[in-house]
Amino acid sequence: MKLWGGRFESGPSEVFERFSGSLDFDRRLIDADIRGSQAFARALERVGILTSEERAQIVTAFDQILEESSARSFYAGATDEDVHTLVIRKLKERAGAVADKIHTGRSRNEQVSLDTRLWLRDECDRVRGLLCALMGALLKLAGAYPYAVIPGYTHMRRAQAVLWPHYLLAYFEMLARDWERFGEARRRANLLPLGSGALAGSGFPFDRAAIATDLGFEGITANSMDVSADRDFALDFLFAASVTMLHLSRLAEDWILYSSEEFGWMELGDGVTSGSSLMPQKKNPDSLELIRGKSGRVMGCLTSLMVTMKGLPMTYNRDMQEDKVPLFEAGDQLSGSLEMARAVVESVKLHPERPASAAEESWVVATDLAEALARAGTPFHQAHQIVGRFVLESVRGGKKPADWTPEEMRQFAPELTGDMAVLLDPRRGMQSREVPGGTGPEAVASALAAAKERLERMTL
Repeated sequence: MKLWGGRFESGPSEVFERFSGSLDFDRRLIDADIRGSQAFARALERVGILTSEERAQIVTAFDQILEESSARSFYAGATDEDVHTLVIRKLKERAGAVADKIHTGRSRNEQVSLDTRLWLRDECDRVRGLLCALMGALLKLAGAYPYAVIPGYTHMRRAQAVLWPHYLLAYFEMLARDWERFGEARRRANLLPLGSGALAGSGFPFDRAAIATDLGFEGITANSMDVSADRDFALDFLFAASVTMLHLSRLAEDWILYSSEEFGWMELGDGVTSGSSLMPQKKNPDSLELIRGKSGRVMGCLTSLMVTMKGLPMTYNRDMQEDKVPLFEAGDQLSGSLEMARAVVESVKLHPERPASAAEESWVVATDLAEALARAGTPFHQAHQIVGRFVLESVRGGKKPADWTPEEMRQFAPELTGDMAVLLDPRRGMQSREVPGGTGPEAVASALAAAKERLERMTL
C-alpha cells in the first residue's frame, strides 16, 4: 500500500520502486516507528479523531505487530516502500478500517524525524554504556601495574618517563570526553518533532508537550520548517562516533607497536590475535588493525551525510533518506569496535621490565636534569644547553645515564652537582611532577581514584 497516490493516474515504475525503496535498511526503525505511532494514536484521541475504543484497538494491534516483528518471517515477501508503509499495512490487516485514521495530521517527514531521534536516543545510551565498560577495563589494567615506568613519546622519539597508569589515564580522558559528546548528541536529538507536519505545522491542535512527555522527550522542536530540513542531530551522533573511533584508532596504533617484537612491552591474548596461513610463528594484532581500519569507515559515514546535506534547499528533500545507511553503519562499527577494544584491554599482559629498560637506557631524564639546574639557580636556557651537551657527550661515548658517576658529572659541568646524579634514574625525576595532571606517583594515584569515582557517576 502507499501513503499517497490520489493525485496520480498510474503508479510508480518498477525500476523507480526498486531505486527508491528503503525497507531493507530502515526496517531497523520498526520499534521506534511503533512506539511513536502508539503515542500519536493517544494524541489523536485527545483531539477527538479517535475514540477511546479505536485508540485501544490500534495500540493493541501495534503491540502485536511489535511482538511479531522479531520473527524472520515477518518481512518475508514484503514489497513495501519503507518501514512506515509496512507498519501501516500490518496495522490495517489487524485493526481494519480504523487504521486509515492513524496518519491524520501527521506527515511522513516528521514521522521519520521522530523515529530516527528515538533510535538515536537509545543508541547514544548504548554507546555510553560501552564506553564506560572500556574505561573500566583501562582502569583495571592501570591498577594491575601501578608502578610500571614507560617512556612517553613525542615525534615517536623517547621524550620523558611516565607511569603506565598515567598513560592509560590519557585514553580514559579521551573516552570520557566521548561519553560527554554522546550525551550532548542525545540531548540534541531528544526533542519531539511531531506536530510539525510536512513543513508548516499540523492543522490539528495537538498538545505537543503531552506527546513529548508520553515519549520521554525533554521538550519540543521550535520550528516546523527546521524539523523538516534538519539532520543536525544525526550529524552530531556521527561526529561523536568519528571522534571516538579516532581515539580507538590511536590506541590501536600504540598497541600494535608496543606488542611488536621491536618493542615487546606487552602481549595480546590469543583470543584477540590471529596467525598466518604461511608463517607458523606469527601472532598478529588483527583485532587492533581492524579497529584502526574501521575508523575510516565511520569517518566516511560522517562525510557522506555532510555532503548529502550541504546543498539541499529548504525543507525536506528525498536525498535525506540517505541518512539512514551511514547512521546505522557508524553505529554498528562503533559498537563493535568498543566491544573489541574492551576485549583487547582485558587480554593485555604487560612486560614492565621492557619499557622500564627502554626508559633507563635512553635520555628521558634530560628534562629532569635541566629543571634541577633551573631550580638550583641556573637560567633555564643555560641549563638546557648544559644538559644538551651532556647528552651529546654521552651519545658520542656510548654512555647510558646509569654509566655516569657523580664525580664524572661534576667534571663535565660544575653546575651538575653530585646530588643531581639521582635524577639519572627515571623514577626519581617523576617524583618532581606532582602537579595535578602530572605523572608524579601521588598525582597519578589521586587521578586514578578520581577516575574511578567519575566512572561510578557515569554508570549511575
